[in-house]
Amino acid sequence: MTTTLTLEFSVNPYDQTFMDAAAVTPQDSSALKQAEYTQNRLRYWDQAAQQLDNDPAIRNYYRRRLAELYAFLIPPGMRVLEVGCGQGDLLASVRPSYGVGIDLSPLMIERAQRRHPEVRYLQADAHSFDLKEQFDFVICSDLFNDLWDVQRVLDSIALHTHPSTRLIINTYSRVWEAPRRMAEAVGMARRLLPQNWLTGSDIVNLLYLADFEVIRSSQEIVWPVRTPLLDTFFNKYVVRLWPFSWFALASVLVARPRPKPALRKDPVVSVVVAARNEEGNIPQIFDRVPEMGAGTELIFVEGNSKDDTYGAIEREIARRPGARVKLFKQPGKGKGDAVRVGFREASGELLMILDADLTVAPEDLPRFYEAWRSGRAEFVNGVRLVYPMEEKAMRFFNFLGNKFFSLAFSWLLSQNIKDTLCGTKVLSKRDYEMIARNRAYFGEIDPFGDFDLIFGAAKYNLKLVDLPVRYGERVYGETNIQRWTHGWLLLRMVMLAMRRIKFV
Repeated sequence: MTTTLTLEFSVNPYDQTFMDAAAVTPQDSSALKQAEYTQNRLRYWDQAAQQLDNDPAIRNYYRRRLAELYAFLIPPGMRVLEVGCGQGDLLASVRPSYGVGIDLSPLMIERAQRRHPEVRYLQADAHSFDLKEQFDFVICSDLFNDLWDVQRVLDSIALHTHPSTRLIINTYSRVWEAPRRMAEAVGMARRLLPQNWLTGSDIVNLLYLADFEVIRSSQEIVWPVRTPLLDTFFNKYVVRLWPFSWFALASVLVARPRPKPALRKDPVVSVVVAARNEEGNIPQIFDRVPEMGAGTELIFVEGNSKDDTYGAIEREIARRPGARVKLFKQPGKGKGDAVRVGFREASGELLMILDADLTVAPEDLPRFYEAWRSGRAEFVNGVRLVYPMEEKAMRFFNFLGNKFFSLAFSWLLSQNIKDTLCGTKVLSKRDYEMIARNRAYFGEIDPFGDFDLIFGAAKYNLKLVDLPVRYGERVYGETNIQRWTHGWLLLRMVMLAMRRIKFV
C-alpha cells in the first residue's frame, strides 16, 4: 500500500528547482525539509508502482488479509474515501457505491485507474486536500507511519466527514521492525524509507487532537505469509488471545468524529411495543409514554395473545382520537419478529423498543432520547444490572446468566455491553436500515431480536452506550422467558458472535 503526502505540485514534481533555496528565509526551513521529504517519497512510490507487476507472490497475503478485514468493517454500497490508495485494490474490494482514492504517486493513480475504472482516483496532497465531499467511510491503510504530519492529514480528513462517518486506520507495529528489516533483506518485503512507527496510544492521542474518538481497536495478523491452515489458525483465532495479540503485525482502529449535538435536529420518535398477553398493561402504556423530540409515535405489534391484548389496544386508540398510534397483528413468532414489523412500519427518525410488561418505566425513555440526541451514543442499550432490583424482578439464575453473558459479549463485540437482554434499546432508523440490509450475514436465529440489533450495531461500528435503568416487578401476566431453553439459545449467540464477529 502506498501513501499520499504533502505538496500540491504546480510544476513538474521531479524538478529540483521547484523551490529556490536562496530565497528561503529561516522560517521556511521546515517547509523545505517537508518538501524534500515529500519528493523522496514521491520518487519512491512511483518506483514501487513500476515494480508491482514483479512483486513476489509472498507479499500478496498481507494485502489480501487486510482486504478481508476491511470488507468485514465496511458494508457494501457505502461512500468510501481512501487516503493513500496505491493501486486501488483495497478500495475496490469494499464495493463502494461511490469510491474516491487519492495518492501522491501519479504512476500509482494510473495503475489504479486501469485496474478499477469503476472507482474515481485522483493525485492529491493528503495534508491539504479538499474534495468538497463527505463520505461514510475513510480508509487510511499503512499510511500514518509514512506521513510528515499525521495531525494535519487528520484535519484534512475531517473536512470529508459527517457525524456518522467512520475512519478506519491500520498501521504496522514497531514490534515487527526487526523482522521486517530481515524480510526486506531477502526480498520478502519491499524496502521502506524511514518510518514514524506510531504506537496505538500515539494514534489515539492524534485522533483526539483532531476531534475524533476511537470506537474499537484490534490487533491483527501474527502470521504474515500464506501457509495452508496455519495462517487461518493464527490470524483468525490466536491473534485474538492474550498474550499473542501483543505480537500482532497490524493495529486496526475505528474512530468517528466527536459528536456535536447542536447539529442534530429533534426527530420524531417511534416507540415500538411488542405486546403478547399484556391486556392489563395497555392503558398504562398509553398514559405513561411521554412526548419526545418532534413528537412520539406509538407502534403496537400484537403477538396472537391468549387474552384480549388486541382489543385493549383498539379501545385505547378509540379513546384518544388524534393520537399518533399504529396497531399491527404479528405475522410470525417471537419478539424479534414483532420488533422488525414495528421498525419497518415506523415513520420516526429515531426508533425505541419498550417492553409491554413495563418492568422498565416508560418515564425513563427521555433519558435514552437525550443520550442519542447528544451524540454520545448511536445505539443506547438499557442495563438492568446496576441498580438494585425489586424483589421479584429477576430470578437468581437469570441474574447470574446475565452477568456471565455480559462479560462474554463485551469481549466478543470489543465494546462494553453489560446487559444484552434488557428490552429497551434505541437507534436511528437510518442505522437500523443498514443493519437490516445486511442481516443475512448473521441469519435470523434470534427470537428475542436483541442480538439481531446488538450484533449488527457492533459489526457496523455504531457507538454503543449502556444506560442503567431501575428494573421493576411485572404487575400483570407472566414472563415469556423460558430460563433453560433461552439459556441454550444465548450460548448459541455466543458461538455465533465468535464465528461472525470475533474470529473473522
